[in-house]
Amino acid sequence: MSLPHALLTALIEHPCSGSELAERFDRSIGYFWHATHQQIYRELARLEEAGWIEALAEEAGRGRKRQYRILAAGRKELRRWVAEPEDPKPLREELMVRLRAAAVIGPSGLQDEITRRVAMHRDKLDLYRRIEQRDFLDQPPSRERRLQHLVLRAGILQEELWLQLSQEALEILASSDADDRPEASAEAGAPGRQRRPAARGS
Repeated sequence: MSLPHALLTALIEHPCSGSELAERFDRSIGYFWHATHQQIYRELARLEEAGWIEALAEEAGRGRKRQYRILAAGRKELRRWVAEPEDPKPLREELMVRLRAAAVIGPSGLQDEITRRVAMHRDKLDLYRRIEQRDFLDQPPSRERRLQHLVLRAGILQEELWLQLSQEALEILASSDADDRPEASAEAGAPGRQRRPAARGS
């Protein structure tokens, strides 16, 4: 996804000022596509120059902020982009490489980093579930709401997956090769399984 199309989407939902758009971005699309406020302001200027949005006339009064709204050309571009073919992006997650490295170098303290990430994933999952409870569970199931809810559910499933994978990684990192051979360790420690010396004369 590109930042211009994310901003066009937000402006279709509700015309607003640059600062309001940045705040809305942080509370919604920003969970899936990060952008700084400076990037948002720069992109708004480019969108206006391209003729995809326009700034509304400023209202009289001190401290009034310039409002933006999407134009017909912006809607046309957004429709084109939505239908544009795009292959899935390959996963680029540094933790996966760290796990591969830990597999060959042995104990390396990676558990501390994964434990830190677990707390972050739990916090994000709690946030998503609060948003779901507040914005979707008691709302009429319109097409728009269902699609927005689907996006949020994707975030919930992603956080649940990372928590599951992280827990499994912690269990594996805490284990040893001996733990992976229960049959061998049970046989070695079982009473009465020692090999008897061969009888003389046999």
